[in-house]
Amino acid sequence: MTADFGVIDHVDRQDRPIHETYDSRLKLLELCDKAGFSTFHITEHHFTPLGLAPSPMVFLAAASRITKNIRFAPLVLIATLYNPLRLAAEICMLDHLTHGRFEIGTGRGVSQVELGFYNVTESEAPAIYGEAMEVLMAALTRDVVDYHGKYFNFSNVPMEMKPLQQPHPPMWYATNSRESAARVACQNMNLVCLVAANDARKVISSYKNSWNAAHAGSGKKMPKVGITRLVYVGDTDQQAMERGLFGSRKFHESLVYLWRKFNVTGPSIEEVMRAAAATLITGTPATVRARIEKEIEESGANYFVSRFAYGNLTHEESVRSLELFTTEVMPHFQK
Repeated sequence: MTADFGVIDHVDRQDRPIHETYDSRLKLLELCDKAGFSTFHITEHHFTPLGLAPSPMVFLAAASRITKNIRFAPLVLIATLYNPLRLAAEICMLDHLTHGRFEIGTGRGVSQVELGFYNVTESEAPAIYGEAMEVLMAALTRDVVDYHGKYFNFSNVPMEMKPLQQPHPPMWYATNSRESAARVACQNMNLVCLVAANDARKVISSYKNSWNAAHAGSGKKMPKVGITRLVYVGDTDQQAMERGLFGSRKFHESLVYLWRKFNVTGPSIEEVMRAAAATLITGTPATVRARIEKEIEESGANYFVSRFAYGNLTHEESVRSLELFTTEVMPHFQK
């Protein structure tokens, strides 16, 4: 069994100074680059300990200077919250700074609380996102943007900047929805989902069916269709499970932080942790190899995205887990 490997990071808050977390994550990213991971994904969140990278582009600009091969694909840039012309300009800048290693992942935003701080309601977010994406793609591919919608209005704007990758960098979408998966498959986008393998299979099957209907016989290669997991590789199964659960609980406490603070209806931390058990992989290299093999087979994914830094795991723990993964797990899937 072969698979492509990526890595993802929320850059979630730890019980340490923020600059130390940034330093740790960038050092880990250097190691991922050298180890041969294909793509690095970073999330965007606002006003929450779930994410210390509210501007993913700033983080990736720093990352572009210390890496050589790994590609960058935010999951996701919340296009609903950007001026799309400004977003297009920053995408062009980063595509050139990375020498063509940037890829575009966008979404409308999943947190009604975070959107609300920017005076965007959950009901209007899809429409704003739709307009923003129309403007963004026009800005990346045309010489002049003229657009007149309900939320954005631009006349005769000259597009001086163009991305290095033509006509535009590859596109990504993150979803657990079969309907959304089918839609983005028609657009030849890469896909990542975060659900248990049996549920991921439904999403990925929907994607593959739609992609084959739209693109089979075109000569195109099917994009990456992946699942993402929290991973902790240790010297014993027991030690790895204990530390993986330790990091996972802190990470998921950050996930529910805004729900609790603003009394938004949602699952409790205990319910979240029970659901998260299906997306946490821990153990010795042999245990993790077997679990990943099973997850890929059950889900139908061709891409596996690991998270090595989460919660209050120390830098040294994340480095050790990453090193065991890259030396004793990844080669099994790259023969």
